[in-house]
Amino acid sequence: MNAAFSAADRASGLLLHVSSLPSAYGIGDLGPAAFAWIDRLAEANQGWWQILPLGPTGYGNSPFEPISSFALNPLLASPEQLVEEGLLAVGDCADQAFLTTHVDYDAVAPFKHDLLRRAWRRFRSGARPDLGAAFDEFCEQQAAWLDDYALFEALKARQGGGGFLEWPADLARRDPGALAAARKELTETVDERRFAQFLLFRQMASLREHARERGVRLIGDLPFFVALDSADLWANQELFLLDAHGRPAFLAGVPPDYFSPLGQLWGTPMHDWQSQGATSYRWWIDRLRSLLAHVDLVRLDHFRAFAAAWHVPAGAMTAETGQWLPGPGASLFRALEESLGRLPLIAEDLGLITDDVRRLRDQFGLPGMRVLQFAFDGDPKNLMLPENYVSNIVAYTGTHDNNTTRGWYEALPADERQYVWSYLQQPAGESDRAAWELIRLAWSSAAALAIVPLQDVLNLDGSARMNVPGNPAGNWRWRCSAEQLSASGFQRLRELTDASARSGAAG
Repeated sequence: MNAAFSAADRASGLLLHVSSLPSAYGIGDLGPAAFAWIDRLAEANQGWWQILPLGPTGYGNSPFEPISSFALNPLLASPEQLVEEGLLAVGDCADQAFLTTHVDYDAVAPFKHDLLRRAWRRFRSGARPDLGAAFDEFCEQQAAWLDDYALFEALKARQGGGGFLEWPADLARRDPGALAAARKELTETVDERRFAQFLLFRQMASLREHARERGVRLIGDLPFFVALDSADLWANQELFLLDAHGRPAFLAGVPPDYFSPLGQLWGTPMHDWQSQGATSYRWWIDRLRSLLAHVDLVRLDHFRAFAAAWHVPAGAMTAETGQWLPGPGASLFRALEESLGRLPLIAEDLGLITDDVRRLRDQFGLPGMRVLQFAFDGDPKNLMLPENYVSNIVAYTGTHDNNTTRGWYEALPADERQYVWSYLQQPAGESDRAAWELIRLAWSSAAALAIVPLQDVLNLDGSARMNVPGNPAGNWRWRCSAEQLSASGFQRLRELTDASARSGAAG
């Protein structure tokens, strides 16, 4: 079985990360604003909400380099729901003022961690004793990843936040005696981290149930790589290409091209596919199953690396000296099918895609992606042009890595702007028309699923961009306001959705 879309599955949705929702507490979360957002989607006849990876973030606050592939981000915890559950008092949430419209991670992180610590202490002091059995059951069911994650976080805090490769060698290399002693010494902190995940999983389950009641399904995102300083790597070192000292033998990146003459060096460790294959890809199966407990459909980031990935020797200063080495190919996806059945996946097949990548995608019927901002290069065979679409794809105006469509258009040279309007068979227009023209193209296309970032519905300029790839600072901070979620663009989107026969969720 596969996740192929057909023309009968026509649907649409919006891309917005949880952190971008409005909130009084400095960052969007899983609470009231997320419920209201789902209601807004339903009112606009949108069947899908696409989010970014939900794991706890580390350096740079990127959701694509989470500390864990299984845990949820504590910064997304809803204070309102913790108050409602009797684990916080209203006053616990009132002593912090957030003065910026963007996420200030330096202010948000200590505030949220303090709230979760207070909730734990209140629970330990006897509040909500009815949750005790559920918490114990959660810890038992999730022990395969939860125990290591909680200990990793506790050790990291004790080591002053330093990366695990800089910890004492016996802890970094997971000496059994050292780990047993650490668990005993850090029992309280470990249990606190477990309890935070218990609360987050409850909040996420409640949100997903509300989405189902409103006919909205969730699209999650699974990064291909894991962060260098992560519980994933620390707890599963045998599954990655490491040297004799436990450090990465290769780092991920992409080779030089027209835009990047030195290539891009990402700094994330590489998978050891021989080792992972020997376990029948159990870690990947568990990883995908865990995410599917929260969402209905998963975008596989950097899909091309399942066929082959660019391996850069550790110590290289640029990505020029790397080489393409094969990925797991079809064997991984067969293992996923055998364990999970139908594969509800989207292949992120953007960039330089070779025939082996296409064959792998098509062998399992996975929908690919098309991005309209990449369509207008003058080549009539450009696969990003709507006339070249098939039904089994997801069409986007742009993704989290793109500028907003208005910002993209405003940055185009004059001749390329003219080409856009010539393609649209319209007289040259102002920049405030560009976003909705691309939305119209996506919605009227043959693609079974069309997705637009909220920024484009709101017709926002480049200042609302979520991420600039290759820029290590200032990303992942954009937030919308409550007033923007009442904008007239949602009524316009509903009318376009109805006219394009996209109402409802894809099958």
